[in-house]
Amino acid sequence: MKKSDYLTWDEYFMGIAILSSKRSKDPNTGVGACIVDKDNRILSLGYNGMPFGCSDDDYPWERDGEFLDTKYPYVCHAELNAILNYNGGSLKGARVYVTLFPCNECTKAIIQKGISEIIYLSDKYAGTDSTIASKRMLMSAGVRFRQYELSGKEIKVNI
Repeated sequence: MKKSDYLTWDEYFMGIAILSSKRSKDPNTGVGACIVDKDNRILSLGYNGMPFGCSDDDYPWERDGEFLDTKYPYVCHAELNAILNYNGGSLKGARVYVTLFPCNECTKAIIQKGISEIIYLSDKYAGTDSTIASKRMLMSAGVRFRQYELSGKEIKVNI
């Protein structure tokens, strides 16, 4: 008899997005993303961090202050990193699992690449202009989005 408590696809891919977020050096908001195809194969992963060649020790991680003294002009978001990390063919019809609802800039990239669905864990910035713009564009472009429903399963990883 086969095991019955295995992970669903949503649990598996969101778990991988959560694990990817643990690579982020951001002291406030670590975000992870996992892009999968229609056959449930992982195509790419990403997390929020500085671009290649830009040391995360040399750039700020602050959220407040003068724009150039904050992380915002420098950090590459998890979704964009996952898209840029993909070296295969088209992402048309793919799904992205992400730990935080995409900002308007990442949403544009998601739409342009043909990703058809976003499954997100947190929508803590739902009331911001960026997220409102994201949802407006996603609805116009016909990209589905839904919040991941916590299953209550716990996965422990010892490293």
